[in-house]
Amino acid sequence: MIGGIDSQFNTYTPAAKGGDTMDKDAFLSLMIAQLQNQDPMNPMDGTEYAAQLAQFTSLEQLTNLNTSMNKSIDANYYLTQSINNTLTATLIGNDVKLASPSLQNVGQDSVSIGYKLPSDSSNVKISIYNESGALIRTIEQENISGGDHKLSWDFSDNNGTKVPKGKYTFKVTATDNKGDDLVVSTYGVGTIDAVRFSENGTTLVVDGVEYNLSDIMEILNNSSEGDG
Repeated sequence: MIGGIDSQFNTYTPAAKGGDTMDKDAFLSLMIAQLQNQDPMNPMDGTEYAAQLAQFTSLEQLTNLNTSMNKSIDANYYLTQSINNTLTATLIGNDVKLASPSLQNVGQDSVSIGYKLPSDSSNVKISIYNESGALIRTIEQENISGGDHKLSWDFSDNNGTKVPKGKYTFKVTATDNKGDDLVVSTYGVGTIDAVRFSENGTTLVVDGVEYNLSDIMEILNNSSEGDG
């Protein structure tokens, strides 16, 4: 008796060889051997076998289709990733708005601060704090129009002393011509120096500091921001 097929083909169980599932060729080989060694006094009914063979063929076709689709999905993923990486690399040299209002001193000469006024302001005050929360620098501007503005901070405190490397935060307050407070939105501004690709995803190096793509609010036209 050939393993995997009984004498009447009542059941078919794919035989395992070396831990692998029987494929179509092995199944056909067993069928031929079974036919050659069948009992001439009790011949097999080929109808049920034909049905089982058809089922086996359909299953194999579905498996091949699934494998082909998986390969296609993988190919599309890598193609999309390659296109995204290529497009991201073209951003080098562009200015960006950063969602985080923190300022990081990693040894560069200066860092840009961005803010947006809902309307004209008679007075704008930028307060910069160190990691301990202490106020180290205050910058005031007068008669600033509504809209986006940015200014450069050279990492000096109110005494003109350069501050050490580290992370700093800032807050912007403003009043209108009547002395009423304005709601000011703030953001970081920087220039993309490089793009880094890793197994964890794509990151952008902005003014020497690495950011995730999710930290980028907007890609700017380098001449679109007003200077405060």
